[in-house]
Amino acid sequence: MIRISSRLVDGAVVADVECADKNSLMETLARIAAKNYGIDSAVALEGLQERERLGPTGFGGGTAIPHCKVDGLDSPAGVFVRLARPVEYGAIDDQPVDLAFALFSPVNDGAAHLKALAEVSRMFRDEASCNQLRGASDGSALFALLSPIEERDAA
Repeated sequence: MIRISSRLVDGAVVADVECADKNSLMETLARIAAKNYGIDSAVALEGLQERERLGPTGFGGGTAIPHCKVDGLDSPAGVFVRLARPVEYGAIDDQPVDLAFALFSPVNDGAAHLKALAEVSRMFRDEASCNQLRGASDGSALFALLSPIEERDAA
């Protein structure tokens, strides 16, 4: 079972997203984060791009974990997209990416950021989890897979 404890809302989980390249994926992730968590999309995009300049966040196996810290959050917040077609990403294994979990964390909360990154990386290391995400019928099914049971029940 997939378990991610960072804040994740239904609107921040999107299936079959069309992106032409890595840059359009980053723009899409920032736009979804802004819409769902009230952060500035330009600031979110710049944070993601700045982190990518340090080294690609392509995790391998068709997955990526772009991440950054931004003002305006009180806890880590996630955006998950499954792409309609994989995009070249510069991943560690040179494979194109079709699953991306972007993590946006508070500026002064390094421990929560690292914990959330570890959870997402564990999920992406698990082949069965990735297969479930790739096989989910739609965004609602993806959200059900990614959301802790208590959050789904509260929604």
